[in-house]
Amino acid sequence: MTLAPHGLDELLLIGRDTALAAGALALRRRREGVEVAATKSSPIDIVTAADRETEDLIRGLLAEARPDDGFLGEESAATGGTSGLTWVVDPIDGTVNFLYDIPAWAVSIAVVEGDPEPRTWRALAGAVVNPTNGEVFTAAVGQGAFLGHRELRVTPDVAFDRALVGTGFSYSLESREAQIAVASGLLRRVRDLRRMGAASLDLCSVAAGRLDAYYEWGLQPWDQAAGALIAAEAGADIFGVDGGPADRDLLVAAAPGLARELLEFVTEHRP
Repeated sequence: MTLAPHGLDELLLIGRDTALAAGALALRRRREGVEVAATKSSPIDIVTAADRETEDLIRGLLAEARPDDGFLGEESAATGGTSGLTWVVDPIDGTVNFLYDIPAWAVSIAVVEGDPEPRTWRALAGAVVNPTNGEVFTAAVGQGAFLGHRELRVTPDVAFDRALVGTGFSYSLESREAQIAVASGLLRRVRDLRRMGAASLDLCSVAAGRLDAYYEWGLQPWDQAAGALIAAEAGADIFGVDGGPADRDLLVAAAPGLARELLEFVTEHRP
């Protein structure tokens, strides 16, 4: 393989192996029993000791492998680097599922070029690992998306009224009011909605054809970095507000055509 300037194969291998190691730790902690360690933005926005321990492991492994890179994680302070690359990490995406032992949580790790902001970065490689079922999703820019060794493609040519759409909801009760209004209208127009509770897995589900589309407001960088790259490399269009790049405000992912229709609907019907 001809390497990109930053060595995509090396970056992908580091991200995947780190996610696998972190997933193994998190799964052990889940089996030992989990309690809420703290709350963040609201009483229902929780963090467990396993979130923090898993992020510490990830940070240490990445620092050992790539000491000049930056780090942006959900549970600890961001650090800059000198390489122009930043690792964007969600140690346990779907912490509420993790707490309740619902098998829909994941370790999400991506490496991005430029400032670690979704609107401006260039995602280079990413891995999403679901330790409960052993699924490993990976992608590198320009090289496709994979579940294990199987290449993924989004489901093409899905009519809006036949689309199975995933979404998520804010931990802010005030923000949920607008999201509920859109979801209510959308339920009258599409096949059905799914709310699985882990954005990274939702985006991988679009890539794998398990969902036809996905949208959500208020995703943090670590919620979307790896999953959005995997969906895009599987053929999804990824949009934000007004059809621009996805960002912290809005992300829409679906096959071409359907993505634009969904973007128009959620934009029009958001109060």
